[in-house]
Amino acid sequence: MLGALALPVLSATSASAATVPTAATAASVVSCHNLPPLPYAVHAKAVTIRSKVSSKSTALGVLYKSHKFTVSKKSGNWLYITDKTTGVKGWVSGTYVYRDVRMCLD
Repeated sequence: MLGALALPVLSATSASAATVPTAATAASVVSCHNLPPLPYAVHAKAVTIRSKVSSKSTALGVLYKSHKFTVSKKSGNWLYITDKTTGVKGWVSGTYVYRDVRMCLD
């Protein structure tokens, strides 16, 4: 039964192969390696903003996904941020706040 299904698929792909862009047209696409890095984003519901680079330091506030923030420096896996929504400055863990990875299809 699977062989009967695979046969029409194979014939359909060879017929539609003529519409696939050639290497010459694909080379004209700009490489994504030249693009600037993606912005930092919160990858959890909320992240605690700390006074020092330690999970046991004093909590200064909470950074939510909806908040706007800037990153000014890094220390190990910690980022010093300014929460533009609340005005709180402090350290957040890089485990939860990081840049997305750009996928380059070369």
